[in-house]
Amino acid sequence: MWLTDAQKIGIALVSFGMFFMFLGVMLFFDGALLALGNILFIAGLPLIIGPTKTFYFFSRKQKLRGTVCFFGGVVLVFLKYPIIGVLVEAVGFMGLFGDFFPVILNFLRQLPFIGTFLSLPYIRGLVDRVAGVRQSAV
Repeated sequence: MWLTDAQKIGIALVSFGMFFMFLGVMLFFDGALLALGNILFIAGLPLIIGPTKTFYFFSRKQKLRGTVCFFGGVVLVFLKYPIIGVLVEAVGFMGLFGDFFPVILNFLRQLPFIGTFLSLPYIRGLVDRVAGVRQSAV
């Protein structure tokens, strides 16, 4: 599957956005870095999946709580409440993108070193519970 130029730019924007948000949290909730990360992340999503699909993703009825929390957290970061904003944003992020965690977990379990670590007895149960993976009866 080939990516268009817009999708490549979108991936770069989302990646830089996540990097700046991570850096903002590591530097004791620096509001400017968090705001820049939010702007880049939000600008990159429509470039990756398209503006129409982005609108439908955020406006689905079952994702409404996640959407409100995510954008409410962004607004709180812009209003100089970075700690509360990041916490509210994290709740929204989990509500919006939580369905993808089992898929991501299965991908990570296929990697050489990370997969071995994630398959350790106690860690496997904890990670499965956090990601919401259901155990089969077989």
